[in-house]
Amino acid sequence: MKLENKVIIVTGSSKGIGKEIALLLAENGAKVIVNSSSSMPEANSVVETIIKKGGQAMAIKADVSKREEVTQLFDQTITAFGKVDVLVNNAGVMISKTIKDNTQEDFSKQFDINVRGVFNTLQEAESKLSDNGNIINLSSSTVKMMFPTYALYSGTKAAVEQMTRVFSKEIGRGISVNALAPGPTETELFLKGKTTEFIEKLSSMNAFNRLATPNDIAKVVLFLASEESKWISGQVIGANGAMV
Repeated sequence: MKLENKVIIVTGSSKGIGKEIALLLAENGAKVIVNSSSSMPEANSVVETIIKKGGQAMAIKADVSKREEVTQLFDQTITAFGKVDVLVNNAGVMISKTIKDNTQEDFSKQFDINVRGVFNTLQEAESKLSDNGNIINLSSSTVKMMFPTYALYSGTKAAVEQMTRVFSKEIGRGISVNALAPGPTETELFLKGKTTEFIEKLSSMNAFNRLATPNDIAKVVLFLASEESKWISGQVIGANGAMV
């Protein structure tokens, strides 16, 4: 198996893309930490699915925007499994409004979770991720586009991409650091509040005339978490079906 004996934290993995990432990594031999800040019944369900299939996993509640909870996330993982080999920063929120309609609370929520959350986990990984490990930060292909109502969300992901590039040269110890930028993906987070017409329009913008599935994205994470990707670092990998 590609990831046998690897211990992997996947933030925000109780549903959507994060859930599919956790399931696929576990299928490939990883011991997976399923993290959620609030959806613990769903997180526990993901763990149960993994265990039923013969894998190893545990659920840990932590809000990535709170440094002390991120510290506990890493420490509990190390207590349970002895190490952390791979970090997948998937936790995120998206609020789609024009700049004039966003509130101060909308701004803070998105930057606290999407940016501060990555910052907090990278700070922990600096000393607690195993040598020769891998870090995968989830970005978004909207960073390269000018979608109305996406200014703040895309801004958070642009920050994640630049932190990825810089941290890849700071951390050392043989650790690879990359960002993965999915295009429109069929998840609850993405579909919320969107009309069928808008979704069809987005689907037509890539070369395959469909939305990505969470599993499409999880397969790229599997590669980036494996030894096969080791010479790739400091990069933003687009997974958008030639949308941009």
